[in-house]
Amino acid sequence: MASTLDSISPASPNAAAVPWYIWSLFAAVISVVVGGYWDISWHMSIGRDSFWTPAHMAIQLCGVLAGLTCGYLIFSCTFGHEGAWQSGTVGVWKFRGPLGAFIAAWGGATMLTSAPFDNWWHNAYGLDVKIFSPPHVVLDGGVLAIQLGALVLVASARNRASGILRRKLDWFLLLLGGMITMLALTVVWESTYRVLMHTAQCYRAVAIVIPVILAGFAKISEHRWARTIVAGIYTTYAMVMLWIFPLFPATPKLGPVYQPITHLVPMEFPLLVIVPALVLDLIEPRMAAWKTWSKAAAFGIIFLGVFLAVQWPFANFLVSPASANWFFGTKYFAYFASPNGFDIRHIFVPVDHAALGFWVIMVEALLLSILSSRLGLAAGEWIRAIRR
Repeated sequence: MASTLDSISPASPNAAAVPWYIWSLFAAVISVVVGGYWDISWHMSIGRDSFWTPAHMAIQLCGVLAGLTCGYLIFSCTFGHEGAWQSGTVGVWKFRGPLGAFIAAWGGATMLTSAPFDNWWHNAYGLDVKIFSPPHVVLDGGVLAIQLGALVLVASARNRASGILRRKLDWFLLLLGGMITMLALTVVWESTYRVLMHTAQCYRAVAIVIPVILAGFAKISEHRWARTIVAGIYTTYAMVMLWIFPLFPATPKLGPVYQPITHLVPMEFPLLVIVPALVLDLIEPRMAAWKTWSKAAAFGIIFLGVFLAVQWPFANFLVSPASANWFFGTKYFAYFASPNGFDIRHIFVPVDHAALGFWVIMVEALLLSILSSRLGLAAGEWIRAIRR
């Protein structure tokens, strides 16, 4: 008897078909990635004119899709009668379902809870342009749970599958990795703006969120170039959005307006994380016999060193007038960008590199890069073994 979790037996006629709930959760993740980018662009181009913007609806669609999909899975597995379902489920408060479904369902509920909280916050305190406001933190927690739930759900299905389906699901994992990378770098975007790329805070922010993703997906995926593919998906997505968004008209609805805006303002050119990802993929086979902490230390040091080596000089180009074109996108500015702003004047935020604080933060970035890599290795090992 066919189950809600879909048969993945090689003998089944649908053995190579990706289960419907994976498509649904993947659509949820895509929806929040597009919606998040759109919302930031909306704030830079138009301002916050209403909660009911298309960008907000795309973000909340993620929570609705995740909640409905995972709720159906959990109730079907709990009240269904097919004993075969139990082998792919866990029990939580007398309910049964895949572990990833419970995680993503919680994330969907949290996201939907953040919506009225965010609306109330704006009504009570006015315009908010910070990523880390209290309602945004609640929202980000829900999004993170949906990402993790989708990752666990896809990984458990991949771990039980074989043949063509296993390869398809492995690619779904890599696509999820690219979307998770985009969301992670969106969260720290306020610290990685191009005029901040010669500050230690920029590299500390990247060291926190990226090594864990690259190390984790290299461990989870069975693809030889997992890191490069994940970083390549992020890079491709960010560049396509950078080129597409300015094609749509937009006019500011809030003041003061310092920059003449006639179209949607995109986010910035993607960070060059694909370079350290490629280097790590190239050298990892030589570390096969290394112990976990030794690998994590090497991964963290190499990631930060290579990223610094490519992003620091590239930042000189991004800040210069030479990059002010449609390809690199540094000619676009938010309507509220001050004429005296560093980006408008094509200069970096000044930093005293001789000061102790700069080097202390760079040491912190190195240690965090190593710890982030170690966490990624541990998480990847755990997810690779999940079968429920």
